[in-house]
Amino acid sequence: MSVHSQAKRISVPQLMAYKGQQKIAALTAYIAPFARLLDDALDMILIGDSTAMVGYALPNTLSITVDQLAAHAGAVVRSTSHACVIVDMPFGSYQQSPQQAFANAAKMLAASGADGVKMEGGAALADTTRFLVERGIPVLAHVGLMPQYVNTMGGFKAQGMTDESAERILLDAVAHEQAGAFGVVLEGVAEALGRRITERLAIPTIGIGASPACDGQILVTEDILGLSGPRIPKFARQYSDVGAVIRSAVEQYASDVRQGVFPGLENCFGVKKPAE
Repeated sequence: MSVHSQAKRISVPQLMAYKGQQKIAALTAYIAPFARLLDDALDMILIGDSTAMVGYALPNTLSITVDQLAAHAGAVVRSTSHACVIVDMPFGSYQQSPQQAFANAAKMLAASGADGVKMEGGAALADTTRFLVERGIPVLAHVGLMPQYVNTMGGFKAQGMTDESAERILLDAVAHEQAGAFGVVLEGVAEALGRRITERLAIPTIGIGASPACDGQILVTEDILGLSGPRIPKFARQYSDVGAVIRSAVEQYASDVRQGVFPGLENCFGVKKPAE
């Protein structure tokens, strides 16, 4: 029996209390089989808009919808009982106004049962963070490299590499903290900046290509399992080649089918067992 099997799901206030006490381990999940496998080991599971690229083979994260992410989040929530579950707000679902953000965030949480939402954006989105938090929706902010801003950033480039850029990202993080965000994801930023922001904020920072000093780390699960293709991002580490295991199993299955080895009579119905 899992050590967490009788435990209550980790709450947003619990995650906040981890600041300075223990590191937050987080990964992405989009479907029930992965979510079940990840749940016991993690503090937080994110249904990221990376679902668009990882799950749908799209070139970026911009086209996934509220309904799609809500459906994936619901599968993750129903398949887990321990990790805090956060779901991304997709591109175009919250930038227009705080009211638009609240309507879509409320829809996603009501449909999925997730514990909170994540939003990408700098200080200009802090008022939206405040609007949601004041109305009961926990918000995980996301600053630095923001995939939904890929067109204005000119690609997936590291951020905070100049003093001016670093100062702006620091102020972005502070603005969201002051607006009530329960944590901040720092993606693709200079290591010194990730460390500086973590020391400055009273809420947890969760790094992805940021700094070991962050209060937690998050990666795309497929990257650590060898399921995302030949190129592993610089900020990730492959812990297992699950792809090789799957390929081997599928090849063996296909061989058994072609050789008439599968199915056997034990896999069929209405077959009498031989007398002992």
